[in-house]
Amino acid sequence: MPRRTSSPFTLRQRFLLAVIPRLVWLLLHALGRTWRFQVIADKGVTPAFHGFAPGRHIFCFWHQCVLACAYYYRSTQATIIISQSFDGELITRVLQLFGYSAVRGSSSRGGPQALLGLQSVLDAGRPAIFTADGPRGPIHRAKSGPIQLARLTGAPVGCFHLHPERCWTLRSWDRFQIPRPFTRIVVSWGPWLIVPSDDDIPVGEFTASVAEDYRQRLDQNLELARHRAEEHVSLPLENSSDHA
Repeated sequence: MPRRTSSPFTLRQRFLLAVIPRLVWLLLHALGRTWRFQVIADKGVTPAFHGFAPGRHIFCFWHQCVLACAYYYRSTQATIIISQSFDGELITRVLQLFGYSAVRGSSSRGGPQALLGLQSVLDAGRPAIFTADGPRGPIHRAKSGPIQLARLTGAPVGCFHLHPERCWTLRSWDRFQIPRPFTRIVVSWGPWLIVPSDDDIPVGEFTASVAEDYRQRLDQNLELARHRAEEHVSLPLENSSDHA
């Protein structure tokens, strides 16, 4: 008789994993149906999921807007990197109910394996997503993972931010936002970032300082998207197009 593999979770954790993800999915689905989305983009930038169908692309956003992103991009079938913690398992199961896939890892644990998993996703022609400053911050400072993956694959990096007109803001490290019912949410796209691959720059010339320069550019593009979303959300909704 084969030995039963022991679960990495306690009895209490297994109960929470069985109940909480479906409850969160139901609540978020009901709340999300009341939100109104408005898409804006930096000059010359074509937003993915509206201007073209995403395929072999990397997308990044700040951790604070993950709730709105989870609902808004639910039909993209994208794959996201999520930490290997118990909280990460909860998030993974919620996102799977919305149609996302996940590879497990973070900057502190399982990172190389997760990057290889996302590389396989991109090679199969599907998009990959990073919460750029997750899972524990510091806030609005991207980790190096998106740059490493772009370097491995040559895939372009898209930067966006979702900002609600009205929301509850938690006292967490990321100032996590929960959009209020019936609020407007601005979906702001910043410039795309192209990181040179091995075919463009020899490995020895892509130094740590060069990698840091591209990481800072990612910060700048994400912050541009965030600031423009925050500015735009105070404007009236007249003469703008909404996307459900």
